[in-house]
Amino acid sequence: MRTLISSAFISLDGVVEAPGGEPGYRNSGWTFKDIEFLPEAFDVKGREQQEAAAMLLGRTSYEAFSPVWPDMAEFADYKAMPKYVVSTTLTEDKLVSNWGETTILRSLDEVAALKETEGGPIIVHGSAALNQALSDAGLIDRYHLLVFPLLLGAGKRLFSATDKDTQRLKLVEHAAYANGLQLNVFDVIR
Repeated sequence: MRTLISSAFISLDGVVEAPGGEPGYRNSGWTFKDIEFLPEAFDVKGREQQEAAAMLLGRTSYEAFSPVWPDMAEFADYKAMPKYVVSTTLTEDKLVSNWGETTILRSLDEVAALKETEGGPIIVHGSAALNQALSDAGLIDRYHLLVFPLLLGAGKRLFSATDKDTQRLKLVEHAAYANGLQLNVFDVIR
């Protein structure tokens, strides 16, 4: 079974919306405003590209990343990696041609089937609604959380407000950086 890893920039109060400056959110770009950039705090991002064998995205994140990431040197390892987009509305003609093999999955059942295939870890970037659905369905195996020392209030959250049984996590890696960022890597305990 493949490992499904959720990777997120997250505020201390759980917001994951518009970390890189995406339009339409009051605090857009919060990852680089008022926080000193320390390269070592982002080392996990390079490791993720080396360790992952595939990327999983929701439609909204795919539409935001696909025009930009294929040409960015810092995301070069993702270019050749197979990508999967979970969407009931995205059509094949809307897929970009310069970002490698991309497959549209229509349901969480198809994500569960993908996890059963041979291959290395699958990384999820962005995709707040997809992350919530994957977590609620018990499909996420690990979280890579880069926690920013910010309280953003309103905004899309990584975790849903669904009334469900407790889901236990095991901290397997952590680090704190001089700029206040914290890396927390959790395995989901089943």
